[in-house]
Amino acid sequence: MKIKKVLVTGADGFIGSHLTEFLVIKGYSVCAFVYYNSFNSYGWLDTLSAETKSKIDFFSGDIRDPNGVREAMKGIDIVYHLAALIAIPFSYHSPDSYIDTNVKGTLNILQAARDNKVERVLVTSTSEVYGTAQFVPITELHAKQSQSPYSASKIGADAIADSFYRSLDLPITIVRPFNTFGPRQSARAVIPTIITQLLNGAEEIKLGDITPTRDLLYVKDTIDGFLKIAECKELIGEEVNIATQSEISIGDLAQILINEINPKAKIITDDIRMRPEKSEVFRLFGSNEKLKSFTHWQQNYTLEEGLKETITWFRNSENLKSYKSDIYNV
Repeated sequence: MKIKKVLVTGADGFIGSHLTEFLVIKGYSVCAFVYYNSFNSYGWLDTLSAETKSKIDFFSGDIRDPNGVREAMKGIDIVYHLAALIAIPFSYHSPDSYIDTNVKGTLNILQAARDNKVERVLVTSTSEVYGTAQFVPITELHAKQSQSPYSASKIGADAIADSFYRSLDLPITIVRPFNTFGPRQSARAVIPTIITQLLNGAEEIKLGDITPTRDLLYVKDTIDGFLKIAECKELIGEEVNIATQSEISIGDLAQILINEINPKAKIITDDIRMRPEKSEVFRLFGSNEKLKSFTHWQQNYTLEEGLKETITWFRNSENLKSYKSDIYNV
């Protein structure tokens, strides 16, 4: 069989680096689209083994530039589009950058994929597009609620992708992971925030609102979902969740991590970490029935198993020193 040529945008980030690594292991020919910088840094891909990196074709560019995107797309069979700005607090004061990156960047991917007659395009969405659950488990038919400029930009990107399927017959699928966690996750996410404070010896763990619930998905299960969706032609033109169909409050999650690392630690509220009330998503609890009905995907990691692997990764001093646990990462 022909070896598929795959483009991963956002390959230098959290989920993207795991996906890129796994695709290489699976034998795909992988082009990693990484954000251009003058240091030639490939983000988290720099931490992979020399053998793995030798099998990756690196393309430094900017998803906001259609010319570079077109160049990267040449000869590509499958696109996994993950490049995005994702921090919600940052979107409050810099919304233009979210429109440029998340909406226009997705448009650039779609245009280039159409021009190059790409076989499949997986556009990465987010559970944040649903806002606070109106019913649970949240299915793909749940209303979209733009409770932050970030979620609005992702709703816009999803709509443009859907329009290219309906109007131009581009073979897209909108992939909607819920709250993915694991090694390499950015410092702005809640699990790295808690773990790094604990491992650096803090006994007062600073958090925002601890009452919201999240559907926490270990990154290896997320990656497995991406691969199975890409292999399923019946999901072309569809939106599909990757979720565990369960929920846990931020407070209960924090207590699990405290019990595991330092039972003496206590949670304190840090007002700067609080979202505006109308912007806070109070409940996320996703349905995975559609994914399971079309593919053989199943959750392979429990929350506890995923957290243990994540803690182990953070205990490595080389990994931990990349995080500034004493400041609020916007």
